[in-house]
Parts: sequence; C-alpha cells; structure tokens
Amino acid sequence: MSLSDREIRTAGVEHAVPDPDPDPGTGAATAIDGILQIAVGGPLPLRIRCWDGSEAGDVHANATIAFTDPRALRRLLWAPSELGLARAFVSGDLDFEGDIFTILDLPDVIERVAHHDKIGLSRRERLQAARTAMRLGAVGPPPSPPPEEVRRRRGRLHTRQRDAASVSHHYDVGNGFYRLVLGPSMVYSCAYWSQPPDTGHTLEDAQRDKLDLICRKLGLRPGMRLLDVGCGWGSLAIHAATQYGVSVVGVTVSREQHALAVRRVSDAGLEGRVEIRLQDYRDVTDGPYDAIASVGMAEHVGRARLVEYSRVLMGLLRPGGRLLNHAISSVRALPPSTHDQPGFIDRYIFPDGEVLPLSRTLDAFEQVGLEVRDVEALREHYGHTLRAWVHNLRAAWPEAVASVGEGRARTWLLYLAACALAFEHGNITIHQVLAVKQFGHGCSELPLTRTQWLRNALGDVATD
Repeated sequence: MSLSDREIRTAGVEHAVPDPDPDPGTGAATAIDGILQIAVGGPLPLRIRCWDGSEAGDVHANATIAFTDPRALRRLLWAPSELGLARAFVSGDLDFEGDIFTILDLPDVIERVAHHDKIGLSRRERLQAARTAMRLGAVGPPPSPPPEEVRRRRGRLHTRQRDAASVSHHYDVGNGFYRLVLGPSMVYSCAYWSQPPDTGHTLEDAQRDKLDLICRKLGLRPGMRLLDVGCGWGSLAIHAATQYGVSVVGVTVSREQHALAVRRVSDAGLEGRVEIRLQDYRDVTDGPYDAIASVGMAEHVGRARLVEYSRVLMGLLRPGGRLLNHAISSVRALPPSTHDQPGFIDRYIFPDGEVLPLSRTLDAFEQVGLEVRDVEALREHYGHTLRAWVHNLRAAWPEAVASVGEGRARTWLLYLAACALAFEHGNITIHQVLAVKQFGHGCSELPLTRTQWLRNALGDVATD
C-alpha cells in the first residue's frame, strides 16, 4: 500500500517548496539510483538518466531508465507498486531505452507485478524516499492517471453488457494495430513452437501449428460442425474449414473483430461454410455441435460464471463431442485484494479479466458432467510468443503510435514484455484442456491412446 495522506503530510512533502538547488554535485540520478538499489537489494545492471541531465549507475548497461519528468517520482511515491510504474511509463514521465526485458527482469520485479505487491521499501525507507523527492522538486498531490486507464465501470460484473464493454476496450483498438503486433496470422493466443524460434521457425509457423493442434485434438472430420467461441479475427475458423472440411460458426462480441473476420471469410471464399456472428456465447442456441473450441476467451468469463460457462458449452455439444478450452491460468491463487485494488492489467489491458487456477476450470467442467481427458501446459510456448509480439511492436513502433497513440502503444509494450517474463518465471501459465461429453452409457468415442487421437494426417481429410 502507499503512504497514507497523514504520513505524507508528516514527512512534509505534499505541498513543500522544493530546494532550489537539489545537490548539484550529484544530481537527481544518483539520488534515484540509491533509492532503487535499496528497493531491489543491490546495484542495478542499468543506467539512470534524469530530467536535469544527470546520470548514474552501470556505465556498461545495455538498458537505461530515463526519468524525463519529476512527476515520475511523484507517481511512484503515491502508488509505490506496478500501478505507479505503469502510470509513469504510459504517461511518458518515465522511459525505457534499450532492452526492456533487462529493465523489467530486475530481482523480484515480475514477482511483485504478478501479485500486485508494493516495491521493496520499508515504511521508513519510503518516508526517506518522499523527502528525497521533495529535495528533487518532485512533490505535490497525486498526478491524474493517463487517459488510457480505465477508472469507473458500470453495471454488475460479467453481465453481457459489461463484458461487451470490457472486450471492446481490449479488442476494438483498431485491427491495423493488431496486425502490426500479431503479424499475418492475426492469431492472438499462445502459439505452439514445435521447433525453437532460433531455428528459423517463425511466429506464423508456430501459430499455424497451434491451429492444427487444436483441430487434431478436437478430432475434426469433413461434415462436422465446429463452434469457435471468442473467434477473434477468424483464423481458426478459416483453418478448420479449409484444412479439415468442417462447417464453422464463430462468435465474438468485438465489433472490429467481427467486421474483419467476415471480410477474411469472404476473401477466402468460405461464406457457405464459415459464419461469423456478433454474438455472446450465452446466446448461441443452434446446437448441437460436434466440437467446440474456446481459445483465449475463458479469462473473460470470471470465477462466478465459470460453471455457467461450462454448462452452456456442455449443452451445445452432441454426445461424444469434444470441447477444447485454451486459457491462461495462475500457478497459485492470486491474493483476494486483486479485485478490490485493480492493478495494471485490470486498469489498462483486460478490465474485469480473471486468471484462475487450473483446478477451478477442471472443477467447473466436472460439475456440469464434462469428462476431462487431457491437459497440456504450454507455458514456455507463451514466453516465445510474447517475445515475438514485442519484437513486432518495436519494429513497427512509428506505425503503432500513429495507429493508436503513444500512450496506448506504451501500454501494450509494457504489457507484452512483462507478461513474457511472467510466463518465463513461472508466475502464470497456460493450459489446453480437452473434455468430452459422454454418451449415456459412458462411451467417449476417443481412441485408446493420446497418440492415436492426435494422429490426423492431412491426407485423410478434405481440403477443398
């Protein structure tokens, strides 16, 4: 938690007049470097540069933190957590130069971000930091958050209307921006790296392999009906129709996703086999389907509605039908304060998103009668995917800023890089869960071995 108003007033920094000559022999950078070293417990492998032109830290570092405005310190003083850091970076008061992963990979930083913890200063040290901020002229009331931050949300959590608004905040930022980040595949979920990235295997190769893995796990065959819940820009639907000969209904509540997915389906000549709907999954009534894929959508469902979500999908499957749920999971339960005191991800990226332990998903499936047959963790795969997206964004930075503005582009850079490290450090993970709706007598229609039901040679399926 941040310092209380009373403590800040006691420290004499809320409305203090700054020292007109804040230690010119050392400058702001040396003072800030000292505070940061206390916070992380030792010297930083970074260079610090400040608004007064001063520099400090490792002269050989391959990354620099630039405090471009004293307001950055004020943001961190009032919110000494991931949220204060995010506000300073998104607003441009703080900048990262060089390797962003080096900066974010400081000791315990990602661990603290993952669990919304404060920076590593005792209360006494934070009071001293406040006095240092006063000396540097970085004092005053809390700065207003950047306009990209979501503050107030209307309606009850996870109603159709509020979910649609949350999805729109995340996905309706412009299809052109997503194309810059995701690349030609337009797939916004963890890729499947059958070969490491340093072998020449590209992001597009890995996303194609992921789409194919999903189709094989679902056992798709010509003539089947597939429901794609949270279909994004239609990539899985198009792949399943062209490579496996199935008919597909894809649903999304994002208007921009829907518009582009419909156009992509038309361009592929698949209007008769792929239907993209602007529709909430709870409003789908034309089952049964032979298979259902839910990829990167369950995180929007929420703990309170997970059983309802499972029941709806169960009701849309035919007996013997398979469900594949591809979703991010927490490695351990997040603190209860997460929802009472939203952090960076909730305020800037996924409003109302909830990352739950795998056990919650399995329990919800079993409560409604789905039989879980397979679970595969893809944590390392997501680290590779996120680094590829960071590379794409940085390579197209001028175009990204022109598309969505610098504040939102900064938001996404921080989000993607921090998430890459969170997956690599094992703070969060991702699972594909395959479940089946049994026949009344217990038959699942699954082959006896995993190897058999994964084997689905493209030569055995229709591709025209």
